[in-house]
Amino acid sequence: MTTFSRVLLKLSGEALEGKQGYGIDPERLFAYASEIHSVVAQNIQIAIVIGGGNIYRGLQGTGQGMDRVQGDYMGMMATVINSLALQAALESLGVSVKLLSGLVIEPVCEAMGSRKAIHYLEQGHVVVIAGGTGNPYFTTDSASALRAVEIKADALLKGTRVDGVYSADPEKDPRAVKYDSLSFDEAYQKGLKIMDLTAFTLCKENNIPIIVFNMNEYGNLKRLIGGEKIGTIVEQVKTG
Repeated sequence: MTTFSRVLLKLSGEALEGKQGYGIDPERLFAYASEIHSVVAQNIQIAIVIGGGNIYRGLQGTGQGMDRVQGDYMGMMATVINSLALQAALESLGVSVKLLSGLVIEPVCEAMGSRKAIHYLEQGHVVVIAGGTGNPYFTTDSASALRAVEIKADALLKGTRVDGVYSADPEKDPRAVKYDSLSFDEAYQKGLKIMDLTAFTLCKENNIPIIVFNMNEYGNLKRLIGGEKIGTIVEQVKTG
């Protein structure tokens, strides 16, 4: 039995680098597409936001003397490239995809609108949302939280390369402890860097759980949607 009927999946751009260490690794891209296809087959409505760090980060340019606003727009354009790649991979598997964007780039993207996105989801399309929020100074974490609120998602699923939220970086600290569940307040008080504060606050105020899980382990997305306890869930404290 599925736990969710509509979700927002956030993927990092860096994850698409795969073994290459840069750009888009076709093997990783199609592995992700296959995972998403398995969920679509269960009639789950899914929208996806993917970052652009494998191509360009706005802060990267700022550190080299570039104007922050221009750098952020370049980063948003990078998310469009990744989103087009994911759209192509999904469509090669027979999945119907609508590509929306906070930045309108005709003829490849439609303008993002909450009613339009919900309509497409209800029609059975996967909706990939590129272009961040369409504004500088906001991360793709913030964009994914905003889009989750706009489409009235049951949860925001943050696919990473680790299997949940830890007390410290598990790749650097062998003593790091994994949390199975946290309240928003606990996560904030512990200073856990799950998402940036804007994204975190949007999810908390709109009561949208955040689930952090390992997207690189085959079958995890399907198992998570199916109700298995995968990763770490951050949610409001339940009373009563």
